[in-house]
Amino acid sequence: MDIRSSLDGLKSLLGVTAPATPPAQSKPSSASSPSALSSDRATFSSAGSQVAQTANDADIRMDKVSSIQAQLAAGTYNIPPSAVASKMVEAMLGSRA
Repeated sequence: MDIRSSLDGLKSLLGVTAPATPPAQSKPSSASSPSALSSDRATFSSAGSQVAQTANDADIRMDKVSSIQAQLAAGTYNIPPSAVASKMVEAMLGSRA
């Protein structure tokens, strides 16, 4: 089975459309050209800046964070599946309990 056709089928079922690809421009292909490198750029979502702002908040309990990091590193950090399910339902409902 062709993976690409399966993905295209899934996209059509979900109503996802692929962005239109711009026509190829005829440029001289010089990989060492500084102008080719300066045209690249990256954009980040607002989630990245929100995480950075949250990391600077004073109400972070660093003792709790370091404890969880140690448990993750040791492979002993466990969360009950019911707690995960509850939080997922709350997030989907928008905390309208």
